[in-house]
Order: sequence, then structure tokens, then C-alpha cells
Amino acid sequence: MCGIAGVLHGPGSARPMIEALTHRGPNGVRVEDHEGLSFAHARLSIIDLEGGWQPLHAAGSTVIGNGEVYNYVELAATFGLKDVLATGSDFEPLLHLYEKEGPAAFQRLRGMYALCLVGGDGRTWLVRDPFGIKPLYVLEKDGAVLFASEPRAFLEAGLLAPEMEPEAAAELLAFNYTLSPIFRGVHRLEPGEIAEVVEGRLVRQGRRRLISEPGHAPSAASRSPSPAGAGEEQLVRRLDAVLEDSVRVHQRSDVPYGLFLSGGIDSAAVATLMSRLNARPMTAFTCGFDAPGARDERAQAERVAKALNLDWRETRFGEEDFWRILPDVAWAMDDPTADYATLPTYKLAEAAKGTLTVVLTGEGGDELFGGYGRYRRALRPAWLGGRAAEPRPADAAVLDRWRAAAAPPKGLTRLQQAQWRDIETWLPNDLLLKLDRCLMAHGLEGRTPFLDPEVAAFAFPLPDRFKVRGRYGKWILRKWLEGVCPAAEPWARKQGFTVPVDAWIAPRAADIAERICGLEAVRRVRSAEAVKASFETGGAERWPLLFFAVWSLIHLEKASPSEALKACVGELG
Repeated sequence: MCGIAGVLHGPGSARPMIEALTHRGPNGVRVEDHEGLSFAHARLSIIDLEGGWQPLHAAGSTVIGNGEVYNYVELAATFGLKDVLATGSDFEPLLHLYEKEGPAAFQRLRGMYALCLVGGDGRTWLVRDPFGIKPLYVLEKDGAVLFASEPRAFLEAGLLAPEMEPEAAAELLAFNYTLSPIFRGVHRLEPGEIAEVVEGRLVRQGRRRLISEPGHAPSAASRSPSPAGAGEEQLVRRLDAVLEDSVRVHQRSDVPYGLFLSGGIDSAAVATLMSRLNARPMTAFTCGFDAPGARDERAQAERVAKALNLDWRETRFGEEDFWRILPDVAWAMDDPTADYATLPTYKLAEAAKGTLTVVLTGEGGDELFGGYGRYRRALRPAWLGGRAAEPRPADAAVLDRWRAAAAPPKGLTRLQQAQWRDIETWLPNDLLLKLDRCLMAHGLEGRTPFLDPEVAAFAFPLPDRFKVRGRYGKWILRKWLEGVCPAAEPWARKQGFTVPVDAWIAPRAADIAERICGLEAVRRVRSAEAVKASFETGGAERWPLLFFAVWSLIHLEKASPSEALKACVGELG
């Protein structure tokens, strides 16, 4: 895990960009400048602490990457590379595979990664993992292609003016995330995208998908499709093997690792397997909310922790944390998501820093196994209120952009269509973006065992009845967890958690509305009357508008986090 930046086919050094990303790589920075090429790497050391520094050079090629290639051990063994590897880095086998296979080698990677590879064949590639777990941003400028792990690298290096795309801002208020970067001129490499840089231009070569379209085989890294016609008992056994294998490789690390544990079944599943695979008690962090009427799952998380003999650590989140953390989260989310779950995620990372360097989480379980209530609604007949699972913003143009980005291929069931839409939009642009920025702000690496080629190949093709049955989503996952960790109470009705942001904003609502309605960025997307109405009535946009106002002052007007909060909220007593 780290921050990367580079200049391809152009003059200049990537050093000014990487200086904006040192929070992602606290162990040190390396820069290599060549004619028409510059690489910069801020390292968070995870694997091969001494020899894994980047850029890496081997077999005539060079690679610089952010993330982890989990199957590097298997790749080295399968292709007879053990005697030629100069380091223990998880990225080095890719260089030797590229020498043998060219860009087809990218299809063999199992992991989370954003990378640039300059091949011995003279070709240059930018590649991102299929789920979009790790970010990569591109700026085409003056005949050169520049890339970085965060857009702030372009802004702080003076390569880009902080100009906002109003369409993206409208998406942020409609969905709590954006379909494309909010800064004008910046592009995200899409999840799974493989792009070649040719004569200073980015040439998109397509996307690698782990969720196979009907009639298409899974990618080369996926070998675990659901057995055709299998019964429940066989599927439960297969699920156990697939999940255990994924957690096993996601634990590969030369530094301390643990997990974030909520009261839900996804993190309980990860905790169960980590407990099985490790002799020592795993360290688990849980966040709860100190506010009247707040719902959280601390009691359930504690039951699971006791049953699994975890080293369980509770952290509390109250109103004081809300106002303290809000501007820091807005700073960290330079590519914004207004999901209020960023707040406890940031607090958990703050608590885990110094104890852990690698954190496993349960992101992706709902999307792959069918956990959301909207999936169950999508399966109902129309006369019972069944409908497509999609957002309902007031702006038709915003909805049209979402539908274009989320359009599923033909041949999927209604449930799979709903899953596909979330995997294409919400997962990379909200959940994974939140995880990356909140953990990397503290120099932590977040890993997601559910978002793995083997797990995806097993889970997505499952018949609908093994995902949704009656009022239960994630049926097969619950059935498995019932046997391996009954303390997780997989069939109990979960109360879920909510961050009581509205209760904390309400006493200051009128003053906040008056302060933010005059901000330039806010005026471009909402009238003063609409802002005041949202804050007076406690509407759904109250929190997103406050977040966006603080975010805009930090990233568009270069205010410090504390200055931005004070401008929007006033003095906090």
C-alpha cells in the first residue's frame, strides 16, 4: 500500500506530486527521473520490508504500484520464477510474466492494485484492479500523461486549477458519491481498466471484469465458479473453502494485521476465518455511538469477539468526535463521498493506528451475496411493490447518467442486475473510496477478502434462492455462518447502525444554513432557499450539504480543515 505518481511522455518530475501523498506512504519516498519519464513512490511497507522498494526493475521492464498482489507466491511457483526473483516484493513476478505474456499477464493478478508498467517491449500501461479497490487518477496535459493515487497530487503540484464539475457536484448530493471526479480535467481509471499510453495519449484497451457476463468465462485469476446444480450442503462446504482461501491470502503481510468488526455477518465471517487461521488472538476494533437513541451493534460485536477469543477493542464516537473529525474527513476525501459512514471509519483507523498496519474488513459481502433490502424488493412482483433497485434523484439528467453508468448486460436475473449496478457504481465510488481515503490518511492498509476473484466467481453466479430467501438476504452466507460461528446469530434481525449526524447538526441548523448558502460552490448546485429549506426541515440533504460546504472550502478555496469548519459552523463551545 502506498501512494504513486508519475509523468509519462513529458518533461518534469513527479516529485512535487508525491510530496502531496506522503500520508499514504509514511515509510519513505523514492523518485526516479528519466528523459520523458518520472516515477515517484511513497511507501507503506507491508511485504519485503527491506527489498520491496519501488519502482521495481526486472526482465527489462519497470513497475510502480499501489496495493497488493496476493497471489505473487503462486505466480512465482507456477511459472518457475523463484530462482530469478531479486526481491520478495509481491509486484516483481508481474515483470517476469510480462516478459513472457505481454499485457495478458495483467489477467493473472489476484489482488487490489493500481499500477504503471513500462515494458521491455516499449509499451506503457496503466492498470487498475477489477473492483476498483485501489484508486488511480489521470491528467492529460501538454502532450503528457500524468497519474497519481489522489487528485490532490495534481492540485498541490500546481498542475491543475481547482475547478469543480457542477455535474459531479449534483451527483454527490443525489447519491452521496460521484460517477466521475469532481475536478475538471481529472479522470479516474475505471475498475479493471487496462489502458496504454501511446505518444502522450491514454488509449483505453478495455476492462477486466471478475463478474462475468452471461456466456463469458471468468478471468484467468478466477477458478472457483459455483458448482452447477449443487445443493445447499455442497455449496456451504465450497463456500467455506473459498472464503478461507481468500482470507488466507489477504493475511499475507510482514507487519501486524487485524480487522474492523461490526455486528454484521460480513465482518463476523472474516473474523471467524482469521481466528481459524491464526494461533494468536486477532485484534479487532469496533466503533459505537454515544448519542441518545443511536443504534449500533457493539453488543453483538462483543459476543462474536468473546466467542472467537479476539483481542477486542471498542472505540466510542460522540458529538465531540463528529465536529472534530468532520473537517479531517473532508480533507481526506479529496475525491468526495458524502457517506456518513466515513466518520466511524476514520475514527476506527485513528484508533487502530500504532497497533495495526493492515486491516481486513467486510466490504463487498452485501454486493456479492445479495444482502441489501433493495435486492429483495427487486425480486417482488410489481403488484407487491417490486421495482428496479435504483436511486431516485429529483434531477432526471443525474438519474440518466447513473443509468448509463450502471447498465447491466443482458441475461442476468433481476437480482443480478441490481447487484451489477451496485458493483459498477456505489461500491467503487463510495464504499471503497471511503475505505481507501480514511485508512490511508492514517497510513493503514485496508483489505477486502470478499472482493476477490475466487469469491466473486463463486458468489455472483449463485441461483437467486441461495442469495435471497424470504426476508433474508445473503442466505448461503448465513447458513455457513450458522455452523461455524453461531455467536454471530446470523438469522437474528439486525438493527444495523446509523451515525446520528442529524441530531448533532439540528441545534445549529439555522446558523449553518445561513453560513453555507452563500458559498460559491454551494450556490452553483443549490439556491439559498433550497439550502435553508433542507436545514429547517431536516431533509435528506442536510448532512451532504454541510459536508460539501466544508469540502469545497478545503479543496476549492484552499482553507485549512479548521478554517473550513469554522466558516460553516462558527465557534464550537
